[in-house]
Amino acid sequence: MVSRRSLAALGWLAAVVVATLAGIGAIRLVGDSLTGTPGGVRSQAEVARDLAAAADRSPAPTIAPPASPTESTTPPSDVQRKTFQIAGGTVVARCENGLVSIETWSAAQGFALRDLDEGPDDEAEAKFEGAGGRSEIKLECRAGQPVRKGHDD
Repeated sequence: MVSRRSLAALGWLAAVVVATLAGIGAIRLVGDSLTGTPGGVRSQAEVARDLAAAADRSPAPTIAPPASPTESTTPPSDVQRKTFQIAGGTVVARCENGLVSIETWSAAQGFALRDLDEGPDDEAEAKFEGAGGRSEIKLECRAGQPVRKGHDD
C-alpha cells in the first residue's frame, strides 16, 4: 500500500512537471518577443543605412527649454551664440550686453565635466577631464561675439 508521503511526493512532482511544461509552452507561444531581438539582429551597414534614411526624412530636432508665459521665445537681437568643440566636449556660448554665458555643454565620450563657470560675466569657462586627459575652454565676448579667450577668432 502506498503511504501518504509517497502520494504527496508524487503529487508535488506531477505539479512541477505540469508547471514546467506550461511555462515552456507559453514561451514557445509568445516566441522571439521574449527570448530574442525583435526584428532580428541588424548589421552595422543596415543600421547606418536606416539612420541615413531617417535623417533625410526628418529635420534635425531643436531642443529648447519651455518658455514661461511672460518670457519671449525669440532672443533679443543683440544676443549672439556660437558652438565650440574641444577634445573634452562641446560648449554653446552666447554674448548678451557684453557678457558671456555658457548656455549648454556636452562632454565627449570618455570625458566628464569637472568645473563650470557659466557666467554671465566677463569670462566663462568649462573644464573637462577623462581618459584622454584634460580639456578646457575659456570664453569672452569680443565685438558682441563669443570667442575663445586668447585666440584671434
